[in-house]
Amino acid sequence: MLLRCVRNSKIGMNSSFLRLMRRPFSILGRESVKDLASKDGELRVFIVAGEVSGDIIASRFMNSLKRISPFPVHFSGVGGLMMTRQGLNTLFPMEDIAVMGVWELLPHLSTFRARLKETVESALTFRPHVVLTVDSKGFSFRFLKHLRARYGSYTIDSPQHFHYVAPSFWAWRGGESRLKGLLEFVDHIFCILPFEAEVCRSNGLAATFVGHPTLEDVLELKVNKCVGKEWMVQGDGEKFRKKYGLSSGSTIISVLPGSRLQEVTRMLPIFSRTVEQLKDSLSDLTAVIHVAPNKHVEEYISNVVSQWPVSVVLVPGGSQCMKYNSFSYSLQECYSMIK
Repeated sequence: MLLRCVRNSKIGMNSSFLRLMRRPFSILGRESVKDLASKDGELRVFIVAGEVSGDIIASRFMNSLKRISPFPVHFSGVGGLMMTRQGLNTLFPMEDIAVMGVWELLPHLSTFRARLKETVESALTFRPHVVLTVDSKGFSFRFLKHLRARYGSYTIDSPQHFHYVAPSFWAWRGGESRLKGLLEFVDHIFCILPFEAEVCRSNGLAATFVGHPTLEDVLELKVNKCVGKEWMVQGDGEKFRKKYGLSSGSTIISVLPGSRLQEVTRMLPIFSRTVEQLKDSLSDLTAVIHVAPNKHVEEYISNVVSQWPVSVVLVPGGSQCMKYNSFSYSLQECYSMIK
């Protein structure tokens, strides 16, 4: 997915990443990634994602890289369900490092530190040609910094470090100045917004604009025939109703509690109280909950909604078409209520 024009079954992935691999790492005067992979007869990529959105981005990266690489690709690292489907045997559950904010991190600090150490040691053992971290800057940047330091202590060349999704420096006061600090342990950043790459480069950090993940969502929907003329997403509400056996007279509300456990545990109780208030005023009420592909989130939501006083449909994450089909059905019911 490292490109402006992303891949689907009909649209070829361009060679942006391969061109980057051919470049020698001039700071260390080392061989290019392609030359090293050629010598070893394989391309070893250590990849880390710490949350659901990163898991999706990384899984697409893995799928595309396997298609375009002239060498067999071997992955190791940390990821979720989507990356596992692409062949990653994750070191530990991705949820262990999916923590938001300083206060949320404190209760999990010992686990976080242990997982950080485990990830660094595993990367050293794997001897990757490339290390790619995806978003989750709290864990990713600590990991890259520790890994580079360990390679330095061994006086051997470090693999090239790529980070996918630039930190939101444009949202911080003095954020641009912080970019220069990344030079110590990040060699290249893949940006999803066009202006980010220019700002990164102006601060001495190599960067490439590769396009926004939403574009790939649309391509995936088109492959599954969920996109109509002029790339308009068209969910099939009737298909969703039949799949889950919902009566035509049901009142449907879509519930979107989030993808991280911390936000889900904050939001779902609010939704629970809302459903309790609505159940008597809306006939045959059914709540459709979109569940992120996160083991802890799935378990928490299942336990909570088992006590809800209305029918509940849990839509598993990972299916873009099903998500928009459910949205379409919810909107149809909303329109009929207004009329």
